[in-house]
Amino acid sequence: MTTPLTAVVDGARDEVRVTLSGDINTDGDVALATAYARAAELDAQVIVLDFHAVDYINSTGIALIVRLLADARRAHRSVHARGLSAHYEEIFRITRLSDFMTLETASVPTAPR
Repeated sequence: MTTPLTAVVDGARDEVRVTLSGDINTDGDVALATAYARAAELDAQVIVLDFHAVDYINSTGIALIVRLLADARRAHRSVHARGLSAHYEEIFRITRLSDFMTLETASVPTAPR
């Protein structure tokens, strides 16, 4: 059983945080797209995706994140990932998502190459 994705957007122009909760899969498409649209309305320069409460990300969820990254890149916005588990941090590195976003780990943020 999956937990529906929710995305709460808060912040201002300099940095907008999108707090994600639940599972990121095909059913999360609308929540993630709506959150990005709200961040764009706020004219966010930096979008922080907070993954602390994300339970599961499947391959479709990764594709949704890739789409968000592409939209942000076209709009000259940077994206940070915060609160990834060690498992998903490794997946973001293997899939090279980390090349296009800053991974904020418990130690030191790793900027994209």
